[in-house]
Amino acid sequence: MAVPKNKVSKQRKHKRRTHYKLATPGFVVCPKCHTLKLPHIVCKACGTYNGKEVVAMDDKA
Repeated sequence: MAVPKNKVSKQRKHKRRTHYKLATPGFVVCPKCHTLKLPHIVCKACGTYNGKEVVAMDDKA
């Protein structure tokens, strides 16, 4: 069985895990309402995708 011969220090462990982090999603600006949205997804504010209204948004809130 593989058993560590010596203790791995915290510094060595943290150096090995430097790339374990969350990446921020890339947002784009909606061309119609100018809010931030995820690319290739319908805008939640105005309901448009690729310049066309695909979801009817009710103004009742």
